[in-house]
Amino acid sequence: MGVQSLAVACGALALCLALTTATNPGFMVRITQAGLDYANQHGIAILEKELAQLKMPDISGDSRVLRVGKVHYELSRLRLRDFHLPYSRITPISNMGLQVSISNAFAELDGDWRVKVFFVRDHGSFNLKVENIYIKIILRLGSDTNGKPTISTADCSARISKVRVLFSGKFGWLYNLFHSAIESKLRKNLESKVCDNVVKSVHNDLQTYIQTLPVTAKIDGKTGIDYSLVAPPRTTAQSLDADLKGEFYSLGHRSTVPFSPLPLAFPSDHEHMVYFGASSYFFNTAGIAYHKAGALVFEITEAMIPKDVGFRLDTSVFSAFIPQLEEMYPNMTMKFRLSAPTAPFLTIGPGGISFQPTVDAQAYAILPNSTLAPLFLLSLTGNVSAVINVRSGRIVGSLDVGRIRLSLKDSTVGTFQVRMMQSLMNIMTSSTLLPRLNARLDEGFPLPLLDRIQLSNILMRFHQNFLLLGADVHFQPQG
Repeated sequence: MGVQSLAVACGALALCLALTTATNPGFMVRITQAGLDYANQHGIAILEKELAQLKMPDISGDSRVLRVGKVHYELSRLRLRDFHLPYSRITPISNMGLQVSISNAFAELDGDWRVKVFFVRDHGSFNLKVENIYIKIILRLGSDTNGKPTISTADCSARISKVRVLFSGKFGWLYNLFHSAIESKLRKNLESKVCDNVVKSVHNDLQTYIQTLPVTAKIDGKTGIDYSLVAPPRTTAQSLDADLKGEFYSLGHRSTVPFSPLPLAFPSDHEHMVYFGASSYFFNTAGIAYHKAGALVFEITEAMIPKDVGFRLDTSVFSAFIPQLEEMYPNMTMKFRLSAPTAPFLTIGPGGISFQPTVDAQAYAILPNSTLAPLFLLSLTGNVSAVINVRSGRIVGSLDVGRIRLSLKDSTVGTFQVRMMQSLMNIMTSSTLLPRLNARLDEGFPLPLLDRIQLSNILMRFHQNFLLLGADVHFQPQG
């Protein structure tokens, strides 16, 4: 093999390795043009307030005026009274960032002036009207070492096409003789100050705000969610997309998930301001985290059986299916310990979420001295479907279980026909276990939202391998 062929082969191998090691997100966020327009609306309002507090430097200089001679002037105590940004537009630039374009802005300021011509001095006040201000800002998007989003000003340019200064005082007529020099300095100073203020506002306000995006969210005392960015946010011509890790983890012991997220094929839907893509990987890591944390263990006791069910949890009831119980443990209270031998694994398709978890149900007799005597171990399987919703910025849900199938895994009381207690186990799990699971799911899991963001007009659709949530947003300003 020649050197050139070897180089091509090595390049192809490196490309294949790069593709196979690429990290797919477990969770995706898309901000559409409508969402960017909404963000621009609030961002411009903040920038407008910032620009209205601009501090302008004093200006002084000399100008030689025909038939008058050398004129020395000073402009001081420049005070900005208004700065208005009536027209603005934010646009995603593919593979570059965001461009904010501001046009037809205008401002007004006043100050004091002094003039010296030979031995004659005078002073007064002036009013400055600045019109047709055009500002272009390029925002660069990135991520820090913690997976939080970052934003900075990549470029800023300001252009002022019209400046008018009105002087008061008996020497105000001199302005008409050298106004171009003063207006030119005022224009340059204001253009520079505008961009300085933009950079400051992006760093102090916008960067600080987007850092409120939680990259980790504690769910309870046992689990959390990792929402860190797996790559810097990227822009297309229609949207701003962010790929998040989207992974549940156990607070006590975090280990590598034994499978990787599949690619998410986001649909080209842009009717809502923001879209969230929660993959099957996202939900399945929840099962792994809770399983590792030992949270998928439940006990069913006599006190938990609803009064209207019509049976008690004791050996006298189960002796109808297992006659030897009456002899070995007569009229004793029982307890079931339910646990998942493996983490549940679900699938998401256009029809919704479904999975078939396996649960081990260990039955015990409670002896007079309160110790437990193991009776039998059942394996319970059944089809489970999930209903998902969004409430107060959290994914909430509930489960519905179909007919449960039983099999006997172990017994210390002899063999027996488990199908005889099929209905009894169905009733017991649906009346005790399911309400506890649904109560936890009703508490929900937080979505990755910036501070003071509320969702409305929720859309929900199931796609192959992920759940799509669409929403409009409402920002609640401070104070």
